[in-house]
Amino acid sequence: MNSRSLARALLASVALAASIVLAGCDTDQVSLATNAKANQPVSPKLVAAMGEKDMDLQSPILIRLFKSEAELEIWKQTRSGQFALLKTYPICRWSGDLGPKVREGDRQAPEGFYSINPSQMNPQSAYYLSFNTGFPNAFDKALGRTGSQLMVHGDCSSRGCYAMTDEQIAEIYSLGRESFFGGQKAFQFQAYPFKMTPVNMAKHRNNPNMAFWKMIKEGYDHFEVTRQEPKVDFCEKKYVFDAARAPDAKRDPVFDASAKCPAYIVPEDIAGAVREKEQRDEAEYNKLVAKGTPVARMNTGIDGGMNKVFAAKIPEGSTGLSEGAEGNTLQMLAMSKAPGTIPGTVNPPKPNLEPAAAAPQEEPVVAVSAPATNTRVASAEKSGGFFSNLGRKMGLGAADTTATTPPPQATASVAPAPAAPSTASKLKAAVTRFVPGHDKSKDALAVAAKPAEPAKPAETKVVAATRPALKPSVNGSTGDGAQMAGAAPVVSSNSFDSRFGAVK
Repeated sequence: MNSRSLARALLASVALAASIVLAGCDTDQVSLATNAKANQPVSPKLVAAMGEKDMDLQSPILIRLFKSEAELEIWKQTRSGQFALLKTYPICRWSGDLGPKVREGDRQAPEGFYSINPSQMNPQSAYYLSFNTGFPNAFDKALGRTGSQLMVHGDCSSRGCYAMTDEQIAEIYSLGRESFFGGQKAFQFQAYPFKMTPVNMAKHRNNPNMAFWKMIKEGYDHFEVTRQEPKVDFCEKKYVFDAARAPDAKRDPVFDASAKCPAYIVPEDIAGAVREKEQRDEAEYNKLVAKGTPVARMNTGIDGGMNKVFAAKIPEGSTGLSEGAEGNTLQMLAMSKAPGTIPGTVNPPKPNLEPAAAAPQEEPVVAVSAPATNTRVASAEKSGGFFSNLGRKMGLGAADTTATTPPPQATASVAPAPAAPSTASKLKAAVTRFVPGHDKSKDALAVAAKPAEPAKPAETKVVAATRPALKPSVNGSTGDGAQMAGAAPVVSSNSFDSRFGAVK
């Protein structure tokens, strides 16, 4: 009996050792198998949507993200070889300003092109599930930009990341996982300030990041005209898209983000299509500027944004720097079902009720605020709004500050305390009570006509004490794709262990 037990123990040890050796090249994938959240199956409804769009469950994916629209798009390769939009997810929270991340601690969420491989998928995230964006890439490093652990994750809380709900990130994570099962080595993550349309480019024409945005728009255009993942390289501290070997070259070009660009060409079928699109966009852009399209207001104290479907669910919620909604639209969204669980600790962006700041004329690449110039912003009245002027007369403070731009010191003006609230203060209190994100504590300040309080520092996110173990489906969305309900698989839901073990 003892000899049999010893033999079994030896055989088990040999089998374990063999499995470790075989897993040596795939330690990242194998590590994901230890977490049940990371192995949740793709919902039957989303699998059915793939079938309707001629997609396979394990075909490659590509992700595009837009700050201003507060949307994340999942594109998936069809059987024809081109990518098509599978589903659009509203972003619950992102932080910082429009523009790229520059340095560690600036609260900026990155912009640009990044590559996500299995090692960047994090099943042990403190924010349910996540994947690392890969910031900084070679371009960022060439410019000396710093930062780490910039994620797309759950929990609707961001300090330089892109935050979804737990249900949303579970679904996005499962789509990435299946693409790796299908053989995709890495999927591309494209992050933009907004959809790179002529209208948006005209609105932001005076933004100091415009030179950088024009550069990444080229990659946006490559994808738009080809519906193929653009090949991304870097040289001379700039992006290069779909570069190929020159006809007279003996080997493929070698790129270095900080070095001179090697000889290369862009295939004429791609270059020609991109050139035509750029010409159309430029013509439309010039028309919009000529007719006086208003310039978007600059950030004067808002930290990031939130999709309107989430802002409508939060008392006094605001979309911040993301596109908002007003009146009946916001009320209808408040009655609809949110695409996932919004934690009680969520910290929505603060609304900006102050006049727009003047946009600088210069166009540096870095995402830092330039000194104010004489450039006039078309969307801002010279004298400010009625309530802004009224607030200044009554001693109300300025907008909240951000982590990237220190605010000017506010000068408090003290008015004599009236015996009763003035007509102006009653009017302001009555109207602003219905402004999304209005701080009711300021109503008392207006009545008492006290000096303005200093801006509060950014709140620190407190992680909820408890959270459901598994949140497998998104019950509602404003996106293009089908909505999901339930988590029962319609395809085999093998674990990372069994699938990767089968190919070893």
